[in-house]
Order: sequence, then C-alpha cells, then structure tokens
Amino acid sequence: MLSISTCWNSPRHTDGKAMLQELMDLGFDTVELSHGIRLSLMQGVERMAGRVRFSSLHNFCPLPVEVFQPSPDCYQFSSHRKAERERAVKLTCETIDWAARLDVPVVVLHGRRVVMAPVHQRLVELAQNGQHLSHAFARFKTQAVMRREKISPTYIARLKDCLTPIVEYADKKGVRLALESRQYYEEIPTERELADLLDAYPTIGYWHDFGHVQTLENLAFTSHARWLARFAPRLLGCHVHDVVWPARDHRPPFTTGNVDYAQLLPLMPPETPLVWEISPSQTGPAIAESLKVWQERFC
Repeated sequence: MLSISTCWNSPRHTDGKAMLQELMDLGFDTVELSHGIRLSLMQGVERMAGRVRFSSLHNFCPLPVEVFQPSPDCYQFSSHRKAERERAVKLTCETIDWAARLDVPVVVLHGRRVVMAPVHQRLVELAQNGQHLSHAFARFKTQAVMRREKISPTYIARLKDCLTPIVEYADKKGVRLALESRQYYEEIPTERELADLLDAYPTIGYWHDFGHVQTLENLAFTSHARWLARFAPRLLGCHVHDVVWPARDHRPPFTTGNVDYAQLLPLMPPETPLVWEISPSQTGPAIAESLKVWQERFC
C-alpha cells in the first residue's frame, strides 16, 4: 500500500479538503495524517473521509492548539517534568480518539530522547569532512555510546510509565500503536531498546523509517538490512524517503540518496503500508516523477 504523509503540504493549507486533494492529484489515494495538521484542518479532513483512505496518524495529531508549527516532540514521554509527561499522554489519547473516529488503524509514536551532550551533529560533521573512518570519529562515538548506556534506563522507565496507560487506551479503542525508529543517536529507541520495548508491550508494533535507519547506518551505528529483518515480524508500516549522504533526509526516492530499496523491500511483509514522508522543500513534480519510477520498479 502506497501512502503519503501530509507533512509535505499541511503547513501551507487552510482547508483540509484542499490539502488532501492535492495529495490525491499527485497519484496517491491513501494518506497519513501527520503531526503538523492544525485542528482547523480536521473539518475538511472529515469531509474527505469517504474519498481518501488513511493509513496512519502521526502523534500528535492534530497539532496541540498551543503549538504553532509542526513539532512531534513538543511534549516528551521521557521528560523529567511530570506535567509534560502527563500532557504527552493526554494528547496521545486524543490522537487515538481521532484515529478511532476516522477509522485509522495505526498511530505512530516517537519515544523521544535521552538528555546528553549532542552526538548526532558532531558525527555528521566528521562524516561530511571525510573523517567517518577516523580515530576521532570512532573515539567520539564510543564515548557517546558508553555515556548513553549509563543514563538511558531512567528515560526508558519514564517512557514506559507513559506507554502503559496509552497502550491500555488504544487497545480499548481498537487502534494499533507503532514505535518509530529515530535518526539521532540521542533519541529513543536504539536497536536494543526497541527490542526490549516490543517485548514489554506485545500489542505495540514497529514503524520503520527508511531515512532514519539509513542515517544510523551511514554513521556506523547499525546495518540497515539487519535492523529491518530483525523487526519485520512486528512491522505495521514504514516512512519512505531518501537520504543524501550522510544525513540529509526526507528526499523523494531515487533522487540523490543512497537508500537501497531494491535490497530492503523484500525483507518486509507483503502489503506493508509505505508512507512517503517528504520534506515541504521538495516540489510536487519531483514527488510525482519519483512515484512514477517507484511504480515502474516495484508495483
């Protein structure tokens, strides 16, 4: 199933119907309602419910009224602030309500982050300067991994405290939850943490972000193919986009990126939702051309 995320066009629309129609005009009949959708767009979205299918909702959807730009991490399950965690749980349950209302099967969640000195950007800078095989790169990364492993249990415990009531609520509403793979090493979950979280919550699924895991491979944290094969049995959907080496993501596939879809797609269960998550900076014609190539190769 091919789908496309509203993250590409929701910021420039004031009518939800027109927003969805633009995506359909690109050649998609299935849509992910992303975290940037303002409440004012939802009336138009509801009017289109019979004409377009919804593959997924991306938490938080709609955007909290007090937040003025797309921000899926505006409230964090891993925060040390109890009030912030409670707000994150409340908004997630409201997203689940919308999923049930629109008959959307899956809500995509971010686990969020471990608070530590920044890691990702420094590694990207070293890689861009041709130092990804250097001692400096290896030393910095090793020190970061050791630090994160030491402090991460506190953040995982906070995440689990939030997930427990959310999972119970989603189960009652008949909506599946999916934890998304992340791009920054500071973010949750790592490959090991993802395995532990899926073991702890049997009804939670996995959402594979091709661009994020490719970035982790580019920075020598994992093997993309191994990661996907390992978690494919719990897969509920994917975010599709390309990565300009080492970490410039959310580009249409087959442009200037290095995600090897020909190798990776056979590792997935058939009929997995493939949600194109493309940056608003990319043009409609570029997406349409990429979709044409995709259909020629894989459909």
